[in-house]
Amino acid sequence: MQIGVAYSETSQQIWLNIEVPDDATVQAAIERSGILKMFPGIDLDAQKVGVFGRMVKLDAVLKPGDRVEIYRPIVCDPQTVPRRDGFGSDEDE
Repeated sequence: MQIGVAYSETSQQIWLNIEVPDDATVQAAIERSGILKMFPGIDLDAQKVGVFGRMVKLDAVLKPGDRVEIYRPIVCDPQTVPRRDGFGSDEDE
């Protein structure tokens, strides 16, 4: 069956369409895609993965057409990042 594997870094994004066995898991698809060699910084023990934006475990079985996504860790606390839309700032008061 055919599935996609997607990963994005700040400077590069990749989406691979690959063929996997019918009983393939998320982990098997990621390994088969070769993406771990392209991005050696990916750590599947620490990073979350998902299918179509829904987090799943590495042993989740895939369906034809699924898109496996490898998520980067959050590097800052969203509560401490200044808002960019201007709402909630004290600048206009």
